[in-house]
Amino acid sequence: MPPEPKTPTQGDPPPGDGRPRLRGEVAYFYAFDIAYELSRDLPASLMGKSLAEYRLDASKRNPKHLVFYRPRMIRLPTEERLGPHGRVSIRIEVKVLAIGAISIRVRVPFEVDRLSALVDYHDLHFHHGTLDQEIRSLADRLRGELAPWVLRPNEALSEEEAYTVFCLEPPTEAEASFRSETWLATHRESVAGLLNQEDDPARLSRQEIEESTSRHLSYYQHDLAVIDWDAALLVDSPSEWEECLYAIEVANLQLAELEAYDRHLDLVLERSYRDLAGAPMRTRKALITGLRELRIDMARFSDELSNINKFLGDWHLARIYETAAGRFHLSDWKRGVEEKLKTVGELHELLKSDHANRWMMALEITIVLLFILDVVLLLLGGKK
Repeated sequence: MPPEPKTPTQGDPPPGDGRPRLRGEVAYFYAFDIAYELSRDLPASLMGKSLAEYRLDASKRNPKHLVFYRPRMIRLPTEERLGPHGRVSIRIEVKVLAIGAISIRVRVPFEVDRLSALVDYHDLHFHHGTLDQEIRSLADRLRGELAPWVLRPNEALSEEEAYTVFCLEPPTEAEASFRSETWLATHRESVAGLLNQEDDPARLSRQEIEESTSRHLSYYQHDLAVIDWDAALLVDSPSEWEECLYAIEVANLQLAELEAYDRHLDLVLERSYRDLAGAPMRTRKALITGLRELRIDMARFSDELSNINKFLGDWHLARIYETAAGRFHLSDWKRGVEEKLKTVGELHELLKSDHANRWMMALEITIVLLFILDVVLLLLGGKK
């Protein structure tokens, strides 16, 4: 039995009515934590492509003295795939960061009649598999090639932190009269359905529609950024997409790294509690050394993780980053990591104090024994 035709949602023109088609591209972000740290001296090429330094548009008001290590990146050749609406072009960019992470961005152009047609691009399926599977396989190959420059690699490839951004060009036919806020008010239900991956956004409650589209930003009359937990929508000219995309990509990368730090601290604390149960003094000494190194490493990495967003000299880009960070609850993740680091610090101080007390007790016992021995020798000498 053939499927029933979809009912056009609010703000979606019916197919074939002669209205302007929606053009743009979908940007998929995949962040992977592959190691504790990467060497600063990375290879000149990766996967046969030159590994160049990533730079933002110099015309933006970026800080003159950047205090973070710029990521290195490669661009892979464009490939063709059979997507949900016919053939699509796949463009892949890979960024390598010294904090032990890689970020893979996939860009897929689209041209559709209505916003609801973009729901199929959330989980992009090809005739031979899915985009997620291809990217995970690519990340594994990148991890293998970077192995000689990796310090303390992860035992296995971590779960990716993925995010999707729908980049939409303003309608060219109505460019002079286009107002992004008016457009959002008209298409709010369709935008909420797109961000929530709902084929039929009419089923969404008014509360959910308002919540999904509540965090939207606009600088000029024609641009718009609507940021939700799992996806975002950008409406702007293609020349302005890159800076906004990188601001969101940084927030997604920080989320992946904070999750990795959180998992690592959980393992360290669990192992520390287990080792403390009846551990000999030699094991406790090694535990103290390990906790001290961890505190130093985590403090340094926390600074480097914070430094990767110090490129934001443009106020609007900073607002987009802060909105994405708020959606991802980065402050809550940071607070959780800091609390665990505080627990590690308290455990380290407790073990140091216990270790010092043991040594003091050993010294006191030694002094008492020497005193007793001295008294015995004096008594024996007096008898003679």
